[in-house]
Amino acid sequence: MLHTETELSRLVFEHRLTRFLYDEARLLDEWRLKEWLDLFTSDAVYLVPTTDHPQPMPTRDLTLIHDDRKRLAYRVGLLLGERAWAESPVSRTRRMLSNIRVEREHGGVCRVDSNFCVHRFRHGDVQTFIGRYEHELATVEGQLRIRRRTAILDHETLTPHGMVSIIL
Repeated sequence: MLHTETELSRLVFEHRLTRFLYDEARLLDEWRLKEWLDLFTSDAVYLVPTTDHPQPMPTRDLTLIHDDRKRLAYRVGLLLGERAWAESPVSRTRRMLSNIRVEREHGGVCRVDSNFCVHRFRHGDVQTFIGRYEHELATVEGQLRIRRRTAILDHETLTPHGMVSIIL
C-alpha cells in the first residue's frame, strides 16, 4: 500500500524509465535503427568496453566501441546500408532486460542500470551476449533521451570471431 504521493510519483517515474528501456530494446530488435538513434541527445556517448576492462577511461583505455553522437549516426548508416557485410542480411536479435534499477537522479539526469541478454540469430547460428547496461537518461523537451549508454559484457572473450557487429 502506498503511503504518500511521493511514493506514487516515484513508482510512476520508475515505470516510465522501465518502459523507455523496453521500447529501446524493441526498436533494436526490429532493426529500426534510425528511430533508435533519435532517442539520443546531441552530446550522447555509446560505449562498449573490452571484456577485460569493464570500467575504462575511454580517452585513455582501449574499448570495443566508443561513439559520440556523430559516430553513432555513421554506424547506424553503415548498418542500414549495403556495405556492412557482417550484417548483410541483417541478424535477427531478441533482447531480454531484467533487474532494472534506478540508481540515482541528479540535476535532471538519472542513471538506470539493468541486466541484458541479447540473442543474435544469423546463418543458422546463435550467439548470446550477456551483460549489464548503464544508461544515463535526460529529459529533453519533455521526452526521455539517452545521454550515455554503456553495454558491459560479462564474457571473458568474444567468440567465435572476436567482434560485435550488432548494436548491443
